[in-house]
Amino acid sequence: MLASDGAAIPIAGGTDLLVHWPVRVDAHDRTYVDLSQLDALKPLSWTADELVLGGLTTYWDVIRDARAAREFSLLGNAARQVGAIQIQARGTWAGNIVNASPAADGVPVLMAYDAVVVLESRRGREEVPLDRFYAGYKEMKRRPDQLVVAIRIPRRHYSYQVFEKVGARRAQAIAKVGLAVTHSGAGWRVVAASVAPTIRRCPAIERLLESGTPIASPEAVAGHRSGRRSHRRHPFERALPHARDGAPAVSRPAGVLGKAGVTPTRRVAT
Repeated sequence: MLASDGAAIPIAGGTDLLVHWPVRVDAHDRTYVDLSQLDALKPLSWTADELVLGGLTTYWDVIRDARAAREFSLLGNAARQVGAIQIQARGTWAGNIVNASPAADGVPVLMAYDAVVVLESRRGREEVPLDRFYAGYKEMKRRPDQLVVAIRIPRRHYSYQVFEKVGARRAQAIAKVGLAVTHSGAGWRVVAASVAPTIRRCPAIERLLESGTPIASPEAVAGHRSGRRSHRRHPFERALPHARDGAPAVSRPAGVLGKAGVTPTRRVAT
């Protein structure tokens, strides 16, 4: 159907669609393809080298997976912030990618883990790194006849993992700004949300982190110049390991938050 009807829209959990359904009257006449019965796309799986999320793997599937909590703790942290449990149980990681919102919660952490999007159609299979998946606002490198059938995440040892989200309240809020930061043998990954038409990596900041250059927010710089110091740190200052008054980098191992297995994740209400 997707190949024959270019206007048909595949839906998985349908959470993003239903949120806007009352106000998007033009969407009522569209053709939708329900994917929920494609059981082969539901499970997540592990190999020696990667975690593979299925095209219908939900946030709740990841939250319940103990190995995911140990190796990719930001996935669970982000999943718990996408909405209430009902949304977590229906919403899918692939749907979060394809919805292409610049304020998405799942996409930044996936991108910080170097996730690869696996697309499939009758013409074959194609893999696109998530950090090159978006061409512009709501524009993707996905043809109408292609489905996201998997998301591949390489398994690595991470010495630093942080996800910051600033919203209007501490839970169930759309991100005003977000940041995911990881460090592994592949280097630093800094991914920003709600700051551009698409979620994207910040290569300039990544290069600064690689070089050990101290980083400070504009607010901190202004306070230093004026002689006034604020006791409230900018959330991005707290997320970036070098943003410590010019101190050298200290890579915090994942799990330093009072008990083992929990990575520092902060939700800042404004």
